[in-house]
Amino acid sequence: MCGIVGILGAGPVAGQIVEALKRLEYRGYDSAGIATLESGRLARRRAEGKLKNLELRLLEEPLRGAVGIGHTRWATHGKPTETNAHPHASHRLAVVHNGIIENFRELREELTRKGHAFSTETDSEVVAHLVTDLMDGGLPPHEAVMAALPQLKGAFALAFLFDRQGDLLIGARRGAPLAVGYGEGEMYLGSDALALAPFTDTIAYLEEGDCVVLSRAGAAYHDASGRVVNRAKQKSLASAFMIDKGNYRHFMAKEIHEQAEVVGRTLAHYLDMSEGAVRLPFDVPFDLAGVERLTISACGTAYMAGLTAKYWFERIARVPVDIDVASEFRYREAPMTRGGVTIVVSQSGETADTLASLRYAKQCGQNIVGVVNVATSTMARESDVVALTLAGPEIGVASTKAFTCQLAVLACLALAIGRARGTLARDAERRFVDELIALPGLIAEAMGVEPKIEAVARDLSRVRDVLYLGRGTSYPLALEGALKLKELSYIHAEGYAAGELKHGPIALIDEAMPVIVLAPNDAVFEKTVSNMQEVAARGGRIILIGDGDAAKAASVDVEAVIAMPVVAPTFAPIVYAIPIQLIAYHTAVFMGKDADQPRNLAKSVTVE
Repeated sequence: MCGIVGILGAGPVAGQIVEALKRLEYRGYDSAGIATLESGRLARRRAEGKLKNLELRLLEEPLRGAVGIGHTRWATHGKPTETNAHPHASHRLAVVHNGIIENFRELREELTRKGHAFSTETDSEVVAHLVTDLMDGGLPPHEAVMAALPQLKGAFALAFLFDRQGDLLIGARRGAPLAVGYGEGEMYLGSDALALAPFTDTIAYLEEGDCVVLSRAGAAYHDASGRVVNRAKQKSLASAFMIDKGNYRHFMAKEIHEQAEVVGRTLAHYLDMSEGAVRLPFDVPFDLAGVERLTISACGTAYMAGLTAKYWFERIARVPVDIDVASEFRYREAPMTRGGVTIVVSQSGETADTLASLRYAKQCGQNIVGVVNVATSTMARESDVVALTLAGPEIGVASTKAFTCQLAVLACLALAIGRARGTLARDAERRFVDELIALPGLIAEAMGVEPKIEAVARDLSRVRDVLYLGRGTSYPLALEGALKLKELSYIHAEGYAAGELKHGPIALIDEAMPVIVLAPNDAVFEKTVSNMQEVAARGGRIILIGDGDAAKAASVDVEAVIAMPVVAPTFAPIVYAIPIQLIAYHTAVFMGKDADQPRNLAKSVTVE
């Protein structure tokens, strides 16, 4: 989940590396560091905490080398201290690493017996010493790296800088993304194209197992077997302009408020609005009419999107759906029917567990549909069908607009499969499309609840526990609401299917327990009201999220009502996502938390 950058430049590169790392800080902000060659010799500057601390260090101790590597860290092995910060170095080289080296203990013990001295608690330092050991044995840098890679178990993207080698960078990837950027007399390495956008729009991507040797004259690629291969250059669509917060205090606030626009853009891509029909913007290399079962695999908020879509696929397309969190699915060895369809959902398209699930499903002969936000991601490249969410860059670590755009895409896929299978009549399709078309306006209207939510959030900022309840498609939204509050405010929160209340969670209800109830006026609304009455009878503090008529019909004393616009119930989660995001955001702000970069989290989860 760390971010890495390498630059072979025409002048001092430290400032450029810092600017590139700012674009990658969503991948980790426990520490940061840079290594360059000063008069041909390795020099490092590292700092604990966020990137601004490294910037201050560089003001005091500048680096002027024309070649360098940089890193922003999400800690896995070892505390987030300056000592454990990347780049890690030996007398021969410096290295930055994204991923996990699973066999680092065995390698460390072997290298220690050979006389290598380790100074950190990290798994990454072993890579520096392993390559150094091979170079001490007589191998040149590129051969030493390629000899070391087969000895490493786990997932990694690596960038190497070598002492006294002013025209050389080496990169390698297995299970974590790495891009090469081409300039005029300059070359670049980066975790993604966004980091390199200020310098170049010509990008190539390393494939699984690749190693690349960079000089200012170009790039030489080697596959996992060591053979020289070509990797196609492509134009990057990433913006060279640094994304800013505009007039908002945090990126998360900006991204919440962008949702009417981006959901509308996504729906315009998937719907023929004049005909009232779904129009998938890609060819499907398998027969949608023959889909008999779907498997969905995802992590975190993307899993909540998949869980919501399960209701749509089963109700609209009449297709049974198996869904599992990817970290469980990849090891469950689920039997899969050859020719079936697996949908993987990921904002980054690089989520390690979801990518492993994709590959397992592909080995089982499944057709893969990737619902991703990054067109050049590994999942996009390995999927049979790429359903882009078109949310635009999402900088806030807690997903907001990516989630609602995932829901929009999955809703359109449910309609498309239902139409192909003959379970969705033409008039029903037109009605559902009209309901989807109405969503951007309803999202904009739902933003009007923000002042009310600020008042609710002020009270929530003083509690220790919160319960979220919902039924039907509001159940996954209850899970998502609890997840958002945990991520941002660090308040303990749980989401439950409202009907499960009496099977255990009701024991938690007392006068101090806020219970947030998601209650659109749908087919199970009366059932939800019954559950609210159970909470009220035990003195629970009910915060009701529902439309005005629903609130009146509830006939239950509530502490607060967040009055939503009237929404057609099928796709209500896309609108009801707004208040749960705003609740989490404003609660965190009242508590003085960093809403964009919550502690211990990172955006692109490229490790298990």
